[in-house]
This record gives sequence, structure tokens and C-alpha cells, in this order.
Amino acid sequence: MIGFYDYTVILTYISFISAVSGIFCASTMHLRWAIFFLAFSGLCDMFDGKIARTKKNRTDDEKAFGIQIDSLCDIVCFGVLPIVICYRLGMDRIYSMMILALYGLAGLIRLGYFNVMEAKRQAQEEGAREYYQGLPITSMAIALPILFVVSPLFPTHSAFVVVLHVAVTLVGFLFIFNFKLRKPSVKQVFLIVAVVAAAVAVIVFAWRGWWSLVQNRN
Repeated sequence: MIGFYDYTVILTYISFISAVSGIFCASTMHLRWAIFFLAFSGLCDMFDGKIARTKKNRTDDEKAFGIQIDSLCDIVCFGVLPIVICYRLGMDRIYSMMILALYGLAGLIRLGYFNVMEAKRQAQEEGAREYYQGLPITSMAIALPILFVVSPLFPTHSAFVVVLHVAVTLVGFLFIFNFKLRKPSVKQVFLIVAVVAAAVAVIVFAWRGWWSLVQNRN
């Protein structure tokens, strides 16, 4: 079979399957579970690179494949899946769909640029990057679950949808805005995981009437 199937890419493959599951859930209005799968894909992405780097004897082909497959997976997990979720959350106007399309395009451009620059960097130096260039596309796996869990605090569902438009626009712009962002430390990573996990736990298990509550607040 073509491709690589060792442990260095297993989390990436799991992340992709999670995202497809999330798309199915969002399409059928099981939004709590769609958010769960988005967050789970984000969790996989946080650790797939660290796991891949534990294999010291990776060939150049394996390294190049890892770069490509990671970005191809990311555009589904953190590009397509959030677009479907946001559409089902209320971004279903013409201008909303334009914003979502531009968000997806910004993510695509970012990942394509990353692939070129990361392949170039790895040819010159070893180890992981210390900085992100622009906002990482995985940020939506943090922003959307948190925004989702606080949505009942908005006075109306319409107010929440307005904020959702602003958030998607801002995050998409930051994907391609040229600035440096230091990568989080191990402690910061676990803090982020804990916050998102808590939000997802509330959404999935402790707040079963969430969507009806949000929709009725008009």
C-alpha cells in the first residue's frame, strides 16, 4: 500500500476520522457532539508532532509526508468542520457564507505556506519551531468550544450569532497576518487542554438542553 502507517502519523489519521465524524454530527444538528469531535481533533493535533519527533530515524520521505498529511488533515479538522458547525449555528446568510468561505481560504493559504516554509526549515535545522508565524489554524478548536459554552450568557441567540461572525472573521484574518506567536510551554498546553475539556464536558454531558435554550432566547 502507498503511504506511511507507523505510529508517527496515527494521531493525524485519528484526528481526520474525528473531524469527519464531527461533520456528520453538525450536518444532522448534533452540535454538541460536533464540538466534541472538533476539540478532540485539536487534542490530537497538539501531540502528533511531539510523538512524530520521538522517532529519530525518520527518513526524509517520512518527514515530508508528515508535513503534508498534517496540513491536509488540518484543513478538514479546523477549516471544513468549523465552517459546517458555524453554518448550522446560524451563519447561513449570504454574507455569512462569504465570511466562512474566506475563513476557509485563509486557512488553506496558511497551511500551504506553512508546508513550503516548514520543508525549507527542516532541511536547514532540526527540532520543533519555537514560534508560530501567524495564528495556528488549530486555534478554532479552542475558540469555538469556549464561545459555544458561553453562548447562553448572550441576551439573544441573534447576539451570539453576531459575535460568532466577528470571531470567525478575526480568526481567519489572523491565520494569514504575519506576526510571531511563541508556542505554549508544556504547562500552558495542559492548561489549554483542561479549559477546553471542561467546556466540552459541560456542553456534552451537563447541559443537555443547551441548543433549545439558545434557540429560544430570541
